[in-house]
Amino acid sequence: MKENADKYLDDLTKKVINESAIETPSFNFTDAVMSQIEELNTSHVTVYKPLISKTTWVLVFIGFLAVILYVLLTGASSEGSIWLNEMGFNVLSSHSLIATFTGFKMSKTLMYAVLLLGIMLSVQISFLKHHFDQRLR
Repeated sequence: MKENADKYLDDLTKKVINESAIETPSFNFTDAVMSQIEELNTSHVTVYKPLISKTTWVLVFIGFLAVILYVLLTGASSEGSIWLNEMGFNVLSSHSLIATFTGFKMSKTLMYAVLLLGIMLSVQISFLKHHFDQRLR
C-alpha cells in the first residue's frame, strides 16, 4: 500500500514538473538588483569617532613629559620627594610585598624577550588597525 502511495506521489511530481514552465528573470533584473545594492551602500555611511580624541592624547603626552621633566630637573634624591612623603606613599616602601621584589634581577635574555614582545605587539596593533580600517571602508 505504501508503494502505491509513493508511486502516485512520484508520478504526480513528474507531471507537475513537466507541465511547469521555466521562469526567467526580466531583461533588467541584474541591473535593478545591483542599483538597489549600490543605493544601500551609499545611503548608510557610518562615521566612526575615536574614544579618546587627539587633543586628549596631546594633553596626556604633555602631562607625561611634564612629569619626566620635573623628575629630571629636581633630581631624584635617595629619600624620595617631599610631596610623596606627605601624601603617604612612604608606607608602600615598608610593605612586605614590595620588599620581596626589591632584589629581583632580570637576565638579559628575559629583558630582550620582553622588549621584543613589546615591539612586536605595537607593530601588530598598528597593522591590525590599518587592516580593520580598510575593511570597514
